[in-house]
Amino acid sequence: MSKIAILTDSNSGITQAEAKELGVYVIPMPFYINDEKFLEDITLAQDQFYERLVEGADIKTSTPAPADVTDCWDELLKEHDAIIMIPMSSGLSSTMQMSKMLASEDEYEGKVWVVDNQRISVTQRQAALDAKALADAGKTPQEIHDILMANAMESSIYIMVDTLTYLKKGGRITPAAAALGTLLKLKPVLQIQGEKLDAFAKARTVKLAKSIMIKQVLEDAANRYGVSEPGKLHISMAYTPGTEDKTAAIEEFKKEVQATFPGHDIVVNPLSLSVSCHIGPGALAVTATKAIEI
Repeated sequence: MSKIAILTDSNSGITQAEAKELGVYVIPMPFYINDEKFLEDITLAQDQFYERLVEGADIKTSTPAPADVTDCWDELLKEHDAIIMIPMSSGLSSTMQMSKMLASEDEYEGKVWVVDNQRISVTQRQAALDAKALADAGKTPQEIHDILMANAMESSIYIMVDTLTYLKKGGRITPAAAALGTLLKLKPVLQIQGEKLDAFAKARTVKLAKSIMIKQVLEDAANRYGVSEPGKLHISMAYTPGTEDKTAAIEEFKKEVQATFPGHDIVVNPLSLSVSCHIGPGALAVTATKAIEI
């Protein structure tokens, strides 16, 4: 049986310390803050990122340098026969395309398998865990790749945005729409399904926004995935820290989600920084991912 390394990037929300516990590997994503380069979870901690975000710093996302990616591959291939790489969704980052291009080079052909299964944040984390479980079960790199790709669209994320400032800054809504939405105190609900981040619904209160997200995840479980029981459906949550401690609010929301999906082991992680810089602090998210049969 070949020895397979499971590699993802820090958009999965998996920290370097957690990666060691899980038996996977994580490439840190680079960010530029006021033109200074930082690496997520290496030279930039999550709390530092959110401090700078709230301060209004100029933050730009970026992709790892090709040499950094191949250096990582070369190091892993010293002790592994193959690598399954699961970057952030190709629709949200160019890391996927770059990785596929590098993997097509002669020295990596048949050794590095790049999976474009349209994931980010906690759903990308789940894909890495699925890949690890499949590798441990004796699946070949080709089989792991094909299984993950076949399940690419079996996941969805719903995100409540607390402020319209960052959507306006990123050009996703007009200044006029942002001003009106702020005046009406709207809480937009966004959807990530496949490779797109789209508007899904508008709510006047946080309570209503949470209700919309839970209802939609419940509908996805019933109508898209046809499963809702523990072991067949993964329910996860994510958030971006706000300008104040919202631990109690997150825990309360988890109780609401748990009540809808009793018996599920619900993972709660911060949203990936690449998404957070576009939606700002105070966001809440719920995700549903159909479980893969191992």
